[in-house]
Amino acid sequence: MAHIICIANQKGGVGKTTSAINLAASLAISEKRTLVVDCDPQANATTGLGIDKTAIDRTLYHGLIGETGINSLIIDTEIEFLKLIPSNVELIGFDVEMMSHPEREAVLKNLLAGVSDRFEYIILDCPPSLSLLTVNALTAADSLLIPLQCEFYALEGLGQLLQTVKHIRQSLNPGLKISGILLTMYDRRTNLSVQVAEDAEKHFKNLVFKTIVHRSVRLGEAPSFGKPIILYDAGSVGAKSYICLAKEIMGVPA
Repeated sequence: MAHIICIANQKGGVGKTTSAINLAASLAISEKRTLVVDCDPQANATTGLGIDKTAIDRTLYHGLIGETGINSLIIDTEIEFLKLIPSNVELIGFDVEMMSHPEREAVLKNLLAGVSDRFEYIILDCPPSLSLLTVNALTAADSLLIPLQCEFYALEGLGQLLQTVKHIRQSLNPGLKISGILLTMYDRRTNLSVQVAEDAEKHFKNLVFKTIVHRSVRLGEAPSFGKPIILYDAGSVGAKSYICLAKEIMGVPA
C-alpha cells in the first residue's frame, strides 16, 4: 500500500510545488515507485515535470468527476519510477461541481484507492488555499508535510492550517499525521532566516525536519526547463537537500 503524503500550506510561495516535485523525484531515483498528483488548478507540478498542460485531454479533474478511471490519467515522466496525474485550469470547477455531492470530501481518497497497490509513495501537491481540493487531499493522505518559508510572516496562518488538520482528524481522517514542517528558502546570511528557523524549532520541536532547503538560484530555474532539480543540476545544494529529505521520510540515515 502506498504512503500518501499531502504537501499543503494555504500561504502561497512557500515552496509547495518545488517540494512536491523534488521530493517525489528523489524518492523515485531511490527506485521507490512514486506518483505525483497535481491537485492545483495552476498545474505547476505538471509543467515542472515537463508536461504541457495545454496538450493533455484527461486530467485529475476528469477522474474526480467520475468521467474516467484513474489508470487512464497516469502518465510517465523522465524518471522511470516517477509517474504523474496531471492537472490544468479545468480543476477550478471541482469545488462548484461537488458542492452537492454527499461524499465530496472523500472523492480523491476513493479515486486513489484504485492505484494504492501500484505505488510506494503518492505525493499530493495542493493549491495555496484551504479549498475543497485541499480538504480532499488531507482526507486522502496518511501524513501532511508543511513547507514553511524562512521569511517574515512565515508562522502567520500556520495556526489556521493546524486547526483545519484538527477538524479533518475529528470528522474525516482520524489517522492523519503531521510528517513534519520543512523549512524552505533558508538563507544563512540573514538574521531573519535564522530567527524563523529558531522560532519554528521552539514552537514545533520534533515536528521540524532536520533537512533545510536553502534558497537556490538553480532550484528556482529548474521548473522553467520542466525538470526536477535532480535532473537539472544533480550537484546543486537544492538537489542534495531534497535527497536528504527523501532519506528522512524513508527512514534512511543521511
